[in-house]
Amino acid sequence: MSEPRWLNEAEAQLWLEFREFLWGFPSAMDRQLTRDAGMSSGEYAVLAAVSQTAPDALRSGDLAATLQWERSRVSHLLRRMEAKGLIERCASSCDGRGQDIKLTDAGWKMIRSAAPDHVSFVRETLFDPLSGAEQEQFGAMLAKIRSAVVDRNLW
Repeated sequence: MSEPRWLNEAEAQLWLEFREFLWGFPSAMDRQLTRDAGMSSGEYAVLAAVSQTAPDALRSGDLAATLQWERSRVSHLLRRMEAKGLIERCASSCDGRGQDIKLTDAGWKMIRSAAPDHVSFVRETLFDPLSGAEQEQFGAMLAKIRSAVVDRNLW
């Protein structure tokens, strides 16, 4: 067995910064959405994805694929959101086996109310600190990192 390629000091510092970002940014998004809209980032993701398919419904399996979440996670969240009156679930109009998801009036009101503050948060924390060139570099770097993970069948 060969010796691991240990990180040098600069790589270790970059890894720690990246790890802190990976753990901290989702929490920051949750805090922003909870403070400004009274919802979690998961609820926002569902409302946004379903709203983008309007006026049609979105099948729950397609929602899971779009969000890259396990079906059980989606199912649990949909159950809670249905209890809050934000979404409706009914047998799929396509084949009757799956479930179609639609936003209720309350769901539409919530996503329309939450979107402006959330977009401001994303713009002010992710895009405004970077120049246009840095944004392009950041996008290219993220694509390369994602590709390296996909190549290992871990994405």
